[in-house]
Amino acid sequence: MSDPADIVRIAAKGDGLTGDGRHVAGAVPGDRVAPDGTITPGPNHAAPPCPHFGPCGGCQLQHADDTVLAEFVRDRVLNAASGQGIEPGEVLPVHLSPPASRRRAGLHALRTARGAVIGFREGGSHRIVDMKACPVLREELSTLVPALRSFIAAHGGKGGIEARMTLADQGVDLALTNMPLDSLAATEAALDFARDHGLARLSIDQGYGAETVWEPDPVTVTLSGIPVALSPGSFLQATEDAEARMAADAGAWIDDAAIVADLFAGLGTFAFSLLTSGPANRKVLGVEADRAAHLAFKAAGGRTGGRALALHRDLFRAPLQAGELARFDAVLLDPPRAGSKAQVAEISASAVPRVCYVSCNPSSWARDAARLVEGGFSLTKLRPVGQFRWSTHVELVSLFERA
Repeated sequence: MSDPADIVRIAAKGDGLTGDGRHVAGAVPGDRVAPDGTITPGPNHAAPPCPHFGPCGGCQLQHADDTVLAEFVRDRVLNAASGQGIEPGEVLPVHLSPPASRRRAGLHALRTARGAVIGFREGGSHRIVDMKACPVLREELSTLVPALRSFIAAHGGKGGIEARMTLADQGVDLALTNMPLDSLAATEAALDFARDHGLARLSIDQGYGAETVWEPDPVTVTLSGIPVALSPGSFLQATEDAEARMAADAGAWIDDAAIVADLFAGLGTFAFSLLTSGPANRKVLGVEADRAAHLAFKAAGGRTGGRALALHRDLFRAPLQAGELARFDAVLLDPPRAGSKAQVAEISASAVPRVCYVSCNPSSWARDAARLVEGGFSLTKLRPVGQFRWSTHVELVSLFERA
């Protein structure tokens, strides 16, 4: 009989990995695995805080302590970089968002014969885990779930319902998809639900696009002291905690740059933060393709005395050209998961001396990073970020500088 094997690291999808490459679900570094699969927990094996851990696909790593979580996040980022032959000058400590810090979440729901179920789906399945508790969500979101379950049980239709919750300045912004309001009673019940639970907004998509049925005051999210209009479905960093860490790094690294381009600017998360750091005369151009986000940023930028300027442009189809980038002292970009191959090529061909790249996908980031290095940049600073606590989803913020 073979000897027990040691778990040496966590694989990309959350399984423990032995030295000989064996994948073991539910194991972390320091654990030992017997030939029959029995796991002997090691010093870094933690008790999962959620009763749904295992079946629920929302978290994969609740059985790992913070030391292991940080190592996993760090290794994912560094392995992506080394796969492209890139060696960072300085790797800063991993930042992990704390429990109960998620301010947005997408849940699945279904009306059943006995009522309704609502929660995240099981891993690799369409089955919904009926949420009784969730240690990652802000309290304002988690406390709404039981009432939302009851509302869907009473008024939900056939088929699955999607529920997107975002914590805005005025309270919870709730958007429901495939939720029919086919009677006056159902409509009145929706309004009563929104009022009784102090929703900032209730939007319902009955198959013809989202319609706002409740919004007592214009919904906003405050970014670096500036209230910005938050349209239904707008992108927002999952936790204020990670947002603050990445924004602080970006501000410090961009340093004294007077004219900055914020590419894929969204609502202005980083653009407005950059106005609070660096020179008092700094100007930031926020470039965004989504029209609602662009208009929200443009309107909020009007409160900055002309320091935040907005440009509506699809950077995938029409990236800023090298000549256009020549006027900027630094560039910040925070693209979607696919990265920004075309825009990075133009940055590489430009004279921009400094680039801060924020990414939610180490693989596409590493591909783009390799192109920047080919263009004469060096990766001087890198911070791995675990914004989605206990998840295998990894993010980062990085600085590239010309020699």
